[in-house]
Amino acid sequence: MKDREPRIVPNVMGEGAPKILGTVAKHPHLLKPMLEFSAALASGVLPRRESEILALRAAWNCRSDFEWGHHSRYGLAAGLTQEEIDRLAGGAAGESWNAADAALVRAADELHHDQDLSEATWAALAETWDEAQLIEIPFVVGQYTMLSMVAKATTVPVDDDLPAFPGGAVEPR
Repeated sequence: MKDREPRIVPNVMGEGAPKILGTVAKHPHLLKPMLEFSAALASGVLPRRESEILALRAAWNCRSDFEWGHHSRYGLAAGLTQEEIDRLAGGAAGESWNAADAALVRAADELHHDQDLSEATWAALAETWDEAQLIEIPFVVGQYTMLSMVAKATTVPVDDDLPAFPGGAVEPR
């Protein structure tokens, strides 16, 4: 999407603010609740590293270069290695995932494809996470799926300094 013209020119939100906030600011009624919900998830009950696994896999499934770039950076800050981030483009079956991480990747995939979790994935998640964390998992995937849709549909510009989407630029449809 780096080569596409924005459909909505973002407001300037200040140095370092993600450009999607400038786009959403064009609809002030949605901006504050979106920021509050985003903040609630950012300080949720899932550890940041695991939340970033879900966000990155949602970005991969949505082919969102905008979300992938931001969450690659956030994932590193949350404790993911670059190798783990690169592996998120490969899926749950990739080598070296522990059982808990593999279950999160499968959950993001199932939620993306079916908007549901299989009994096997739910059981695998429940081995590690408590009820509140289990509830938060689909919220995190849904949040970054929604933001991927908004970024792609409104052609939010991707910052040049963000990590590139694996395999190169995402081609518009």
